[in-house]
Amino acid sequence: MDLKQKLMQEGMKLMSNPKVMKLMQDERVMKAVMGAMSLPAKVSTATEQVGEKVAKSLNMATAREVKDLKRTIRKLEEQVETMKKNGG
Repeated sequence: MDLKQKLMQEGMKLMSNPKVMKLMQDERVMKAVMGAMSLPAKVSTATEQVGEKVAKSLNMATAREVKDLKRTIRKLEEQVETMKKNGG
């Protein structure tokens, strides 16, 4: 059994505990749990935004800009290949 399955199993056991069930009915507890669950996404977004600001201040391309450029290059290469095949 891998770690994720083990954690899920233990979580299900915990959720069936009457004390935990009563605690989870408290709105404050649920808000805290939801806040804790959304924290990694918020940290990731904040980190990405700071990285973009640093890249811009150093006149560097951001990861998003590089991805867009790669997509554009790929489309242009496809167009060139199509033109070569059509004798253009």
